[in-house]
Amino acid sequence: MILRMKRIYDGANDFDGYRVLVDRLWPRGITKEKAKIDYWAKEITPSTEIRNKFKHEAERFEDFRNAYLYELDNNEHAGAFLTLINGKLKLSNVTLLYAARDEKINHVVVLKDWIEKNL
Repeated sequence: MILRMKRIYDGANDFDGYRVLVDRLWPRGITKEKAKIDYWAKEITPSTEIRNKFKHEAERFEDFRNAYLYELDNNEHAGAFLTLINGKLKLSNVTLLYAARDEKINHVVVLKDWIEKNL
């Protein structure tokens, strides 16, 4: 099965499989019914401190990446999260949902790489 990333504003489809919202804050303008999420993984998102330093600016992305990877490697919830994702991937696709506009410079890019490295 496939681990995917997708903006939550793009809407749900059957190919998504298990849908995991990986933003700390609920996305603006999306109702819970429209989001169709299976799990909201707030505990695995970047801290407010490193999010505020990053500000989605490309020149800060590498520092953000390093800080977020450090947080993931030291997150007490990381093991359970990886177990959940691994189990779901055995049954269906898993889609990591996010609200950021930039599809290449955001925390989900880092998270997806980390998951793939650690599974």
